[in-house]
Amino acid sequence: MWNDYFGIKKTMSEGNNMNNDKRQYESTFIVNASLEDPQIESVITHVSEIITRNGGEITATNRWGRKRLAYTIKKKNNGFYVNLEFTAPTGVIPQLERMYQLDENILRFLTIQLDDKAIKARLHTPIPPVQDNTSLPEEIIHEPLFEDEEEIPVIPDNK
Repeated sequence: MWNDYFGIKKTMSEGNNMNNDKRQYESTFIVNASLEDPQIESVITHVSEIITRNGGEITATNRWGRKRLAYTIKKKNNGFYVNLEFTAPTGVIPQLERMYQLDENILRFLTIQLDDKAIKARLHTPIPPVQDNTSLPEEIIHEPLFEDEEEIPVIPDNK
């Protein structure tokens, strides 16, 4: 125990509450795409477990899938992109990044702390509606392929 300037006694753990302050983070990492899907999922769950085991809470897991890399990383041309959004104490980030460095299946990573402007922008940005392209218009526009077919009227496009 140590004495504060004002004579209030605090333990060292009470005085250092910086690690208990939860903040919002976003972490994007690239997993080796030559792994099988269950192996990729095990890497994602391992990262998620580190966050939750240390007091964090995952708000979103976005699997962007296999993509071609812009340049070769560790002799690999393809990677499986994963984006995690989470809230966690500040002490989780060094542990998480250490795990990223030690795991040979993770090619690259980037973890950022979201500032208040980014959080507000996400809340006020409307989510675009998902368009269902499976439905066909009532009349399908066709031009005759052969001379004996009759012509079907063309409907103007409203785009």
